[in-house]
Formats: sequence, structure tokens, C-alpha cells
Amino acid sequence: MAEPKGKRDFRDNPRIDVRERHEVAFWAKRWGVTADQVVAAHRKVGHNVKDIAAELGKRK
Repeated sequence: MAEPKGKRDFRDNPRIDVRERHEVAFWAKRWGVTADQVVAAHRKVGHNVKDIAAELGKRK
């Protein structure tokens, strides 16, 4: 059963919005990289979390 829409947040979204510092900080901490590395990977491969993780050599 899916959670109610109000309970979802950016971690459930398959895309990263690099304009939102908290999103970049969350993923940088989760992957053990710097925020600049997340932004650079985003510029190279796009918004998709899986693509950025692959670029950084990490798993989602």
C-alpha cells in the first residue's frame, strides 16, 4: 500500500533538484561525496537519481 501523498518528500522523487540545497546535501551525505560532486554529476548526466549515482560509482 502506498503512503498518502502528504507523507512523501524529495527522497521518494526519482529526480534531484540541485536548486534545493537540502536535496543536494542529503544525497551527498548518503553517497559519501561532496555537494560539488553531486552538482557536477547532475550537469553531466541529468536529473535522474540512478544516473547520478551511477556517474558517482554509487548505488541509489
